Amino acid sequence: MNFRTLFLMTTFMMGQTAMAIEEPAFKVTLKSEPFEVRQYAPILVAETMVEGDMDEASNKGFRRIADYIFGNNRAAQSGNSAKIAMTAPVTVEPQSEKIAMTAPVTMSAVINDMREAKLWRVHFVMPAQYTLSTLPQPNNPEVKLKEVPGKLMAVHSYTGFNTLAKVQSKTDELMAWLQQKNFKVIGAPQLSRYDPPWTLPMFRRNEIMVEIEK
Repeated sequence: MNFRTLFLMTTFMMGQTAMAIEEPAFKVTLKSEPFEVRQYAPILVAETMVEGDMDEASNKGFRRIADYIFGNNRAAQSGNSAKIAMTAPVTVEPQSEKIAMTAPVTMSAVINDMREAKLWRVHFVMPAQYTLSTLPQPNNPEVKLKEVPGKLMAVHSYTGFNTLAKVQSKTDELMAWLQQKNFKVIGAPQLSRYDPPWTLPMFRRNEIMVEIEK
């Protein structure tokens, strides 16, 4: 079962349309299409580390976290399982080595060439209604909940399907733009995908995102 099929199943099971899916809040501080710099508010994420290539990691990580939001969890107060609303985007980030889920991503652990990565961090942003204390806890120990502080992110937006070669090309374009603008990169590049699988390629919203120094 591939990533697109899983996303389709998720959207139907949660009873949502693409228009209803929540996205994290941000403010655009610089725009030069197709690039932007955005200041993101703090968020909560459910994340997991997955080995394999980009497609393998996307599929396995998506299944693992989708299982959590579908109800393989325990609510903070009652101890019962609870469904959590699907959000967008679904994000994958390459890692060069296994690092603790609670540790910050240091430059020694960052890999910028997607083609070299064999370890990936996959995460969903959790709905804004939750705090870390009210969010249901995962039953699967491979799914972790994490508070992420507000970040300044550079973003390259594009449409179409994602191949590893295309993702790397868009990453290289973003890095070149940041170098031209004298921004300092302080995080790993991330691939974020927003749309359900029935979306036509020309309407698909994809983004390469990377944290930059304020």
